[in-house]
Amino acid sequence: MKKTSLIGGIKENFPSGLVVFLVALPLCLGIALASGAPPLSGIISGIIGGLVVGTISNSNISVSGPAAGLTAIVLTAITDLGAFELFLCAGIIAGLIQLVLGFVRAGSISNYFPNNVIEGMLAAIGIIIILKQIPHALGFDKDYEGHESIFDNGLNFGYFTELFGAIHPGAVVITFISVAILIAWDKIHVLKRMKMLPGALVAVIVSILLNQLFKMSGSSLAIETQHLVSLPVPQSFDDFKNLITTPDLNGFTNPKVWIVGATIAIVASIETLLCIEASDRLDRQRRITDTNLELKAQGIGNLISSFIGGLPMTSVVVRSSANANAGATSKMSTIIHGVFLLICVLSIPVVLNLIPLATLAAVLILVGYKLAKPATFKHFWHLGKFQFIPFVATVVAVVATDLLKGVGIGLAISIFYILQGNMKRAYYLSRERLDDADGINIKLAEEVSFLNKAAIKKTLKNIKPNSTVVIDARNTSYIATDVLEMIQDFANIRAKEQDINVELIGFKTSYRDYERSEDSHILVTHKRAM
Repeated sequence: MKKTSLIGGIKENFPSGLVVFLVALPLCLGIALASGAPPLSGIISGIIGGLVVGTISNSNISVSGPAAGLTAIVLTAITDLGAFELFLCAGIIAGLIQLVLGFVRAGSISNYFPNNVIEGMLAAIGIIIILKQIPHALGFDKDYEGHESIFDNGLNFGYFTELFGAIHPGAVVITFISVAILIAWDKIHVLKRMKMLPGALVAVIVSILLNQLFKMSGSSLAIETQHLVSLPVPQSFDDFKNLITTPDLNGFTNPKVWIVGATIAIVASIETLLCIEASDRLDRQRRITDTNLELKAQGIGNLISSFIGGLPMTSVVVRSSANANAGATSKMSTIIHGVFLLICVLSIPVVLNLIPLATLAAVLILVGYKLAKPATFKHFWHLGKFQFIPFVATVVAVVATDLLKGVGIGLAISIFYILQGNMKRAYYLSRERLDDADGINIKLAEEVSFLNKAAIKKTLKNIKPNSTVVIDARNTSYIATDVLEMIQDFANIRAKEQDINVELIGFKTSYRDYERSEDSHILVTHKRAM
């Protein structure tokens, strides 16, 4: 097995780390603005997510930073508490709770997310990315990245009218050129091999030079400041120090702060676990992340981020998918993106402020397409309705509401089909087939729960008089009490009344011999007597 290390992974993960940095930078700023927090707080969160969480976590693809899913919570909390300094105390509390969740091994909850729901969440996020980047691609930057749903206050048709009435030709030109460069770098073999020069970086450089050319020539295509990246530019070390906010420790005596902290911890942990499941699926090598370690890493990250004025963070699908699509092979890519954020904030914010948002929109639109490509929908369609309907429901619900509500709806529908399948799985024989059978063999599965009661009851009810029935429980470790009583009533009462010959095999002598365990299903088979 090839031995890998952080140092050894720098060369092959440098391009992907650079791409993630280019994607993360505007998202960090936009989410901070949407949260009503200082712009630098989003960058701080991104830096800590890359350097600290990236180092501690063993996820090879996941990238952490300020999350759109926490925007509404953060904005409401800052407003209610009246000061960002008090809110930072809630972030510290959230970090401590996540540490505890990691130590009590709460990360195992991620094992219960079905694949169709995870894939639906990814596809939905891809659609949202595309929809949210269209304004930037067209040069209409009234909206920012912080919102997770395009239906925050109902579908606003006036917004779309305003959007298409304010298209900036220069932004459209740069968007198309950027998309063309990105596609060429992905499709043309010679360009694709230039890993140290990623297409996203080329698109950014070309867009900056092109826009400067527009400005120097006095062209109407020139993109103005409001359509460019906006990063604080400190003039001295004291200016930079003044941009950092520290927590007001008096907030720990405020009950509201503790409630906000607990809320952030729960929501951030669930979003992180969802993203980790998604990231592991995006990993070409299908490596499995230790989710309990991930919760500890997130807790430490939120503690440090909150102490130095950063927003709460989670593992984020947008950045993680960009990381995977850019060819990341280890967590070194995440760390590199954190280093780039730190260096750029300290040294070249003026250069970063020359980047048109249209170029970054082009990068994200292609990321969104890869997440929501038609082939994914076609794949689940061919798997059948039990896979397709929860998948599509998750997509629609996440787009129409938000990530947590959408995944919750998808899970509910998926569970409904699981329960429905459990209740029906035991019943394979119609009344006609039972009537035609001379001998019936009912083989119970390892675990039989109350969900199987209806199917077993229906099968027993349809057995004709003078039949021979074998009920085999030799492989069964658990039978629900009500199911066991029903079988005993059938064997001891109805079978005698209707001359049904019943043979019970493998049943234990006492109800207590069947220890309660996980939910289960049964399998009913039959064979004709020879």
